Amino acid sequence: MEAVIRTVGTNPPWEGLQGADRHAACVLAARAGDKSALDVIVAELSPLVWHISRGVGLDRTAAEDVVQTVWLALLRNLDKVAEPKALVGWLVITTKREAVRTRRRGTAQGDLPQEAAEHVHSTEPMPEAEVLRDERDHRLWSAFHRLPARCQELLRLTVLQGRANYQVVAEAMEMPRGSIGPTRGRCLQNLRDLYEDGEGGR
Repeated sequence: MEAVIRTVGTNPPWEGLQGADRHAACVLAARAGDKSALDVIVAELSPLVWHISRGVGLDRTAAEDVVQTVWLALLRNLDKVAEPKALVGWLVITTKREAVRTRRRGTAQGDLPQEAAEHVHSTEPMPEAEVLRDERDHRLWSAFHRLPARCQELLRLTVLQGRANYQVVAEAMEMPRGSIGPTRGRCLQNLRDLYEDGEGGR
């Protein structure tokens, strides 16, 4: 993209807008060369891109590479985003594709989200013993992957470090913002139950 990047003054067109309308206004302003519009997009949607990358199973370094690649792709294709209001959807698809490609190149799976782990009552001894911690993590991941796919995606988007804004999560998952918290709680409870069932079958 060969546009001249500039910064506008006060009262940007996205001021006071929320969700898809805000993102659309930022896309249109960025197309017109407003650098601050790009800054807003990156600041507000980077957590989403990060969560998706980690959710595919990438470690921190690989996820950081994916995030950078996705933002470069948006910059190159800003004029090709057919529907500015669908920016979140474009980012979700682009990030998943890039993360899957990266993982196929041999990237290892990351750790279970810390907050998810905190909701599971482990009966293991102190985690200083590496073998016990590895065994616990294996059972946690086993339980996590037995959750419905939608629960897995919601937990990846809402419990990783630097969790995504609920409005962004609502757009990405096409669900009401007010239902995210209760649904997240049910998914965490399901994770706990699956983990404890797995313990009982040892």
